[in-house]
Amino acid sequence: MKLVLASQSPRRRQMIESLGLAPEICPAHIDEQALPNELPKAHVSRLAREKCWAVDRSGMVLAADTIVVVDQRILGKPRDYADFCTMMSWLSGRTHQVMTGWHLRSPQGERSGVTETGVNFVQLTTAQIDAYWGSGEPADKAGGYGIQGWGGLFVESIEGDFNNVVGLPLQSVARAMAELGLDPWGLNAR
Repeated sequence: MKLVLASQSPRRRQMIESLGLAPEICPAHIDEQALPNELPKAHVSRLAREKCWAVDRSGMVLAADTIVVVDQRILGKPRDYADFCTMMSWLSGRTHQVMTGWHLRSPQGERSGVTETGVNFVQLTTAQIDAYWGSGEPADKAGGYGIQGWGGLFVESIEGDFNNVVGLPLQSVARAMAELGLDPWGLNAR
């Protein structure tokens, strides 16, 4: 069965490829603004579902969306340096949640889920924040950091799925794929 990845994220593509799959990349384009009074978990679940259905392809379609949440506030990608500094001040020395909503659809049915991982940041200095912004890495990352890059230096500990923080809870998604007939590792045999 063909797999279509409704994402342009190179991190998600690499994770899917680590399963031995070669997905067709077909990014979904939807309005990602939160609805009035929409809670973060409902928001990320809705975005994944809408992205999945926005892609008109046959086979199995996978869509996902990852957000960073602190005090029920959704932190998107930083708009500019000032926005990035504000985000880092909210994350510094605290634990926040990374939530990834994912949605799969195929001729055999649909599966979806939201995975949450707690991430504890060290106390950040102004020099660290400035240097990180200067690296260019935070510009396209939810919450302004990437755990798989230099941003990982700010992470003191995590509680939950590391892959979720990168952008896709691989174990949950692979099991759902297997349930729907795309079983590259023989997960259904277990």
